[in-house]
Amino acid sequence: MNEVRNNPLRTRQDVARAAVQLIAPLTRCLSPGKARLMLGHSGASYDEGVAGMEGFSRVLWALVPMLAGGCPEAEPLWQLWQEGLIHGTDPAHQEYWGDIGPFDQRMVEMAVMGMALCLIPERFYGALTPAQQQNLYRWLDQINRHEMPKNNWQFFRVLVNIGFRKVGLPVNEDRLRQDLDDMEGHYTADGWYFDKATQRDYYTLWAFHYYGLVYAHVMDAYDPERAARFRERARLILPRFACWFDREGRGLPYGRSLTYRFAQSSFFSACALSGVTAEGIGWGELKGLLLRNLRFWLQQPIFERDGVLTIGYGYPNLVISEGYNAPGSPYWAMKVFAVLALPPEHPFWQAEEKPYTPPPVLCDEQVRLVLTRDEENRQVVAYTAGNHAYEHMHEDEKYEKFAYSSQFTFSVVKEAGTLKKGAFDSMLVLKGDKDLWHARSGCDSFRLSEKEIAFSWSPMDGVHIESRILPVGMWHVRCHRITTDRELEGAEAAFAVPRDRAGERLCDRIATAAEADERSAVAHGELGSTGIYALRGYSRGEVIVPEANTNLMAPRTMIPTLHAALPAGTTTLVCAVYAAAGDELPHTIPEEVLNIAQSC
Repeated sequence: MNEVRNNPLRTRQDVARAAVQLIAPLTRCLSPGKARLMLGHSGASYDEGVAGMEGFSRVLWALVPMLAGGCPEAEPLWQLWQEGLIHGTDPAHQEYWGDIGPFDQRMVEMAVMGMALCLIPERFYGALTPAQQQNLYRWLDQINRHEMPKNNWQFFRVLVNIGFRKVGLPVNEDRLRQDLDDMEGHYTADGWYFDKATQRDYYTLWAFHYYGLVYAHVMDAYDPERAARFRERARLILPRFACWFDREGRGLPYGRSLTYRFAQSSFFSACALSGVTAEGIGWGELKGLLLRNLRFWLQQPIFERDGVLTIGYGYPNLVISEGYNAPGSPYWAMKVFAVLALPPEHPFWQAEEKPYTPPPVLCDEQVRLVLTRDEENRQVVAYTAGNHAYEHMHEDEKYEKFAYSSQFTFSVVKEAGTLKKGAFDSMLVLKGDKDLWHARSGCDSFRLSEKEIAFSWSPMDGVHIESRILPVGMWHVRCHRITTDRELEGAEAAFAVPRDRAGERLCDRIATAAEADERSAVAHGELGSTGIYALRGYSRGEVIVPEANTNLMAPRTMIPTLHAALPAGTTTLVCAVYAAAGDELPHTIPEEVLNIAQSC
């Protein structure tokens, strides 16, 4: 276990010490030439050598701002990483990182080196011998000679080229201009960028905005108009994105790459670096948003025994991962430490940490989410009209569930043949005779407002569904009009409730209670309460105990579920779903909820 769990994370010194506490266990995993971090044996879509280089590079997201901010704790670590940098870029050394090709993972890892050229040019480049400088330039300049995905990756090349400019090296001006123009094409409105097709998620914040704010910080004198535009877009999205966090600092579990964990708050760090605040979010609120999220994450059982971060979310779990998650990938979270480039006297560090209370409801059309919270901001719930990209693992679960909660993280499918293996929380799933269960996987059309999310979808050939979700405080009503050309079986679930807490020894003390009858199914306990109540069309309730390790935050869960028999033709299903952060099931369904359901 990592000693960072004992860090109070209140001051700049605490945050610098946390970065060192996260990096220190990695030093014994460095290769002999220090150019690779060998952190495990699970595989990714790229080879083990590239994975080792990735781990090495991602630590620099913390070391570079620490050196820029004069943190003395970084010095002994930098000696190791500087040696690795020299060897990794030397074609004559056995640990050379190799020549790259098109769409190469090593392009991703070049981004932080471009930032290093900008923030610490004397340490990262000036301290090298002329031959070493030439090796570094030649290796990084490969990014200008190969094709890459037309998404946030193009910002990696931007950072490399502005780094070249900072130290007086030749810049590929055409590439730089084209990449920046292409990034403009990814911008929509209200501060939102899309990464691929319609996909909007954390990548807007920890990629497009993060790199844009680094650009603004570095390029004010060269490109003031674009720098101002990047800052203004960040200012627009800052209060919207703050709605993704509850009072404990928990971010909304939604979308892909969640194994990056406390990268969730790296956008706040980049805002501080570039001087971005917003109405209602001054330095104190910004500091609170960042530190609460960091404190939450570093208390979770996300480390191996030796203190190394694992692949997973709330605990080590390869089931939830994407194909690009290698053992060192979770250290993308080190981007949160950009704020350490700011000196102790900066207003961010001088400010008193303050809470931020978002509005009770926010309809964010750009990301297709309606975000709600309880009065105490103990839980954020987001209702979605779908945001699919059809590329990575478990995308139906990561984007297409009806609701996502900071209290009840979602689950992923192990195998869709049974409800137990499917772990279909916050979904309606259908199947025919001897068929697999089918969930929502994209929408034909949708509309959303603060009061309603409506969408049409077809989970199977010959099946069409018109759905409406109507939020009411800690409740929401779901209405489905299902037209099918054959008999089907249906199952619809509330949230997944943890049966115990990952990492706790005395799990039985917080075991969840559950019950079901012909009209409802509920589960409740110290770690939250949820229930689903049949109002029209369902046949019975059941509490499913899914396969272990299907949920992102809890290894063992219970999922309250309603069953329905659907004849050929058209059937209407209406249910009410309740979710609370504490052990507090309702005695009755509120009149307001029943009235809304009656209108379906």
